[in-house]
Amino acid sequence: MITLFSGAIFIVPAVALALVIRITSPGPILYWSPRVGRHGRIFQMPKFRTMKVGTPQVATDKLADPASRLTPVGGVLRKLSLDELPQLWSVIKGDMSLVGPRPALFNQHELIAARKARGIDALRPGITGWAQINGRDDIPEWRKVELDEEYLRRQSFWFDLQILWLTAWRVVRRDGVSH
Repeated sequence: MITLFSGAIFIVPAVALALVIRITSPGPILYWSPRVGRHGRIFQMPKFRTMKVGTPQVATDKLADPASRLTPVGGVLRKLSLDELPQLWSVIKGDMSLVGPRPALFNQHELIAARKARGIDALRPGITGWAQINGRDDIPEWRKVELDEEYLRRQSFWFDLQILWLTAWRVVRRDGVSH
């Protein structure tokens, strides 16, 4: 219900963003990223494309000079986390939830193994999560796993609401976003 309501609110901005992406950069509007979901199942996660066509499918912090790979509006979309809006589709489909560990890229083998060893892979990945509001791109993978495990232990409706509220606050402040 919340997802459908969110989708209705964000449809007009999403269409506007799609047009801006199309006008400012050649290539598709959406980027479909293979991600690891619940119990290790691979699914295709949509994002508004912020990187130039041909950029390797690796975590941003693994790219040499990631800023040079951004599209003209990619930096702004990332700073404001607007590139994440299409992930509401993955929530509607059941591949993701609003809150949970961020889905790993298919090639983040150490992160995937660490999550599996701690039972975190049993959770549905989320658009936001405890690790995102506690460092996002600024913390190492081992710390993300610790925070994901803490989320697994503390998971509740009220904790999810707290995470959603803190996410909105972090997005407004643009905390922990790599460029």
